[in-house]
Amino acid sequence: MEDGPVAARCDCGAVAGPLGVCADYYHAILAEEQADPRMYRWHAPVVCAYLLQHPSRAHERYLDGQFRQLQLYLDKGLDALLRVAAHQVARNRHGARPGYDMAPLAAYEPLPTGGPPRRFRATFCGLPFRDGSFVSDGHPTYGDRIEAIAGATVESWRSLRA
Repeated sequence: MEDGPVAARCDCGAVAGPLGVCADYYHAILAEEQADPRMYRWHAPVVCAYLLQHPSRAHERYLDGQFRQLQLYLDKGLDALLRVAAHQVARNRHGARPGYDMAPLAAYEPLPTGGPPRRFRATFCGLPFRDGSFVSDGHPTYGDRIEAIAGATVESWRSLRA
């Protein structure tokens, strides 16, 4: 985060919200997910979007797969992404092969080079946090907000190709 004379900005370009910068929102989401299995359904897109918006906090070798996972999520929905995640867990549990099976994500665009983008139209700092929760107005609404962040993330990365 960079401190400016007017308002704090996150390294993704977002102005800090009431909870702070995106990292503060991300950690609060992860903590709330632990107590709310319905909210936890969006864990994978939350992690992928956060790391793609803040790649300095990520392992570079995983960003391509995370970018493809967000595309799958936006294309086929949360249930499809959860099926792919379950496949990976089962595959790893049985010791089939080390590493990540990229076959379910092969149809999606690789991560563009030249990033990261400077700005995203939707960020974690923009998530409403009411009554001590991100889901105070319902899980479907929270899911819609995570989908908007995922869409903004993919859109900004794709704009690097233009």
